[in-house]
Amino acid sequence: MKILFVSLGCDKNLVDSEKMLGMLQEKGYTFTDDEAEADVVVVNTCCFIGDAKEESINTLLQMGELKDSGQIKALIAAGCLAQRYREEIQKEIPQVDAIIGTTAIDEIVAALEEILAGQKQNHYEDINAAPVTETNRVVTTGGHFAYLKIAEGCDKHCTYCIIPKLRGPYRSVPMEELIAEAKTMAEQGVKELVLVAQETTIYGIDLYGKPSLHLLLKELCKIQELYWIRILYCYPEDIYPELVQTMKEEPKVCHYLDLPIQHANDEILRRMGRRTSKQELIDKIDFLRSEMPDITLRTTLITGFPGETKEQHKELLEFINDMEFDRLGVFTYSPEEGTPAAAMEHQIDEEVKLDRQAELMELQQDISAELGERRIGQELLVMIEGKVADEDAYVGRSQADAPGVDGYVFVNTPETLVSGDFVRVKITGALEYDLIGEISQ
Repeated sequence: MKILFVSLGCDKNLVDSEKMLGMLQEKGYTFTDDEAEADVVVVNTCCFIGDAKEESINTLLQMGELKDSGQIKALIAAGCLAQRYREEIQKEIPQVDAIIGTTAIDEIVAALEEILAGQKQNHYEDINAAPVTETNRVVTTGGHFAYLKIAEGCDKHCTYCIIPKLRGPYRSVPMEELIAEAKTMAEQGVKELVLVAQETTIYGIDLYGKPSLHLLLKELCKIQELYWIRILYCYPEDIYPELVQTMKEEPKVCHYLDLPIQHANDEILRRMGRRTSKQELIDKIDFLRSEMPDITLRTTLITGFPGETKEQHKELLEFINDMEFDRLGVFTYSPEEGTPAAAMEHQIDEEVKLDRQAELMELQQDISAELGERRIGQELLVMIEGKVADEDAYVGRSQADAPGVDGYVFVNTPETLVSGDFVRVKITGALEYDLIGEISQ
């Protein structure tokens, strides 16, 4: 009985997929990447924005055709789309045999066994339920790095975001469970841990009465096999002094933060339900750079939010030009039903959103190229990710590069390296988002 697992959406969803894979593996199931070999397909869906929703629906429809043809015996839908649109999926995609909600991923084995026994039953838990923990994950990221999801849900209720309705309120995973999970992965060869949650900065506030991310970091740094620990999804208003101090003191913690600021105009930020002003963002960025001059800052923006004027878009461009973020991504605003922003007046035309997105990314491309030029001559520690086909070159990442979203360092060398190796690289050239170098002598 071979299972094809399709994991869509964010890295937090990927962690859920890896936990389900671990549960199935413990019961003796095997996995395949080939549709032609699969007996069962599980699609872990996403519906954060319109494009993600469309991809999830199309994937379910495509796999439904395999079910109709008799090629597969069972089709299971899990994740955010399954949580949000379970009734619609049952009605419109009857080939789906079972639907698993976001807090019921530990029911994956039971759901599959019920289907194979001729029963159809959906599995849901209250979205306030405690996060599902599972140390025997099947790491699918190549083995040398892995994501560690430290909390579930969100309490922010930004006006454009549906996540709190799908994932529930903020619930931290107990520290001892995270440490056990991290130790298991480290023993299996993981060298870089990437901490993720809807928001990482307030980790522990619900369990321990205060933000405790710095305490978790200190414990994770004690795991000998780990080289790097990276933090994503840090809301700027919640970055606190003990966290910054720990980043400075612990050499394993990457001087890298992902700050999803979304915009820089105060009126737009207010209507988004964000909890920072433009000046507060500037002050926090200045503080981080003064405390850690070598810090890499990544951010994400939303362009085309309802009512965004040309002047507000220009203000955002000026802010990006002034701040010179090392890494930056831009989403066009996607109206999600059930969110306050979707009902706001003055929705922006899609064409205008795309034009503004292109303008922001063009500016960032110039900034990124200039920052890359400044790196020439520097020496960086690089973790090898793989080999460039038919060349004496490898692709890797430095502390400044988060997996999957940032650039790469291309390393020219005739030496034989393997994924997970660390090498010191002298930077000799720069592309728009990537660097080129050679092993330091």
